[in-house]
Amino acid sequence: MAGIYIHIPFCKSRCKYCDFFSTTHIEKQAQYVEALLTEMQDRLPISNTHFPISTIYIGGGTPSTLQVEHLQTILETIKQKATGEKQEITLEANPGDITPEKARAWRELGINRLSIGVQSFDDELLQLIGRRHNAEQARQAVTIAQEAGFDNISIDLMYALPSQTMQQWQSDVAQALQLGVQHISSYGLIYEEGTVLTTLLDHGVVEAVDEEVEMQMYDYLVEQLTANGFIHYEVSNFALPNRESKHNSSYWNNTPYIGLGAGAHSYDGEQRQWNISDLDTYIQQANAHQLQPEIERLTEEQRHMERIMLGLRTQQGISQEWVHMDAAQPYIQQGLLTEKAGRLMATTKGFHILNRIIEDLL
Repeated sequence: MAGIYIHIPFCKSRCKYCDFFSTTHIEKQAQYVEALLTEMQDRLPISNTHFPISTIYIGGGTPSTLQVEHLQTILETIKQKATGEKQEITLEANPGDITPEKARAWRELGINRLSIGVQSFDDELLQLIGRRHNAEQARQAVTIAQEAGFDNISIDLMYALPSQTMQQWQSDVAQALQLGVQHISSYGLIYEEGTVLTTLLDHGVVEAVDEEVEMQMYDYLVEQLTANGFIHYEVSNFALPNRESKHNSSYWNNTPYIGLGAGAHSYDGEQRQWNISDLDTYIQQANAHQLQPEIERLTEEQRHMERIMLGLRTQQGISQEWVHMDAAQPYIQQGLLTEKAGRLMATTKGFHILNRIIEDLL
């Protein structure tokens, strides 16, 4: 079953670590939605039993900045144009945007999963990385969502933030567990080229966390979440039983998906394509029915490499038949890989050097 990803690039402000395609030109949302609907009309099949859609993921940017009426039109258009039972409809949301009225309206639209960008419960760290919400707003946002009827809530947490201590991280993990959410995604901060935070790092204004401390933070996260009933089903993702992200799992399982919107990527099993990452150009091209996506046709070797790279990130791992087991044996002996029932999986220790392991296996 395939999924649809919809990119909503609008943010009220830009986080200092972010290198995703986004814009603060909120005043152009209506124009963008009109262009997005045109792309849907051009690209989505009216009836296609060979490509049924089971998940919808509205990401960004900050999709929670959209008016409810815009979300309603987007979802109604998808339901009209794409076949398949929509088992999971996810909306990414900033804690500062979540009000009781909005949360109830989202539920009424059929959105059944929220992904809330908490990142931290430390106000100083939130301010440092340019988040526009505070810790109390984050806690209130989850409560509001729960009271509106959401029983499938994911939160994002970041670790290895500038000068973050282990004590601060332990507090973040503890507070996350107290919220009663069903899913936690957690990522170590990457200083991406061209971001504000990287510039501050280069000028000595902020200090990166030591690599050893970063690994300890990750190990602590895994230990605490698994001890509290979460399944570590992907290197950066944890879920209570049967609460894994169906949409994101399709990426890791190499399932086809359609990406709609500026900068959105699509994959049909043989080739990838992506729309231009420029708001005005996207709007012009879409409205003229002349989108010009970049296209990359993957060779069989490239598809094989991706199956290995994506598969080793997951709990299921990969088939031992996909790799030369002689190359895997040293990592098995060191406890970095494990084998079971013809499958090869990375251990928590192995996740620390997963890229190196993958290079050797390929």
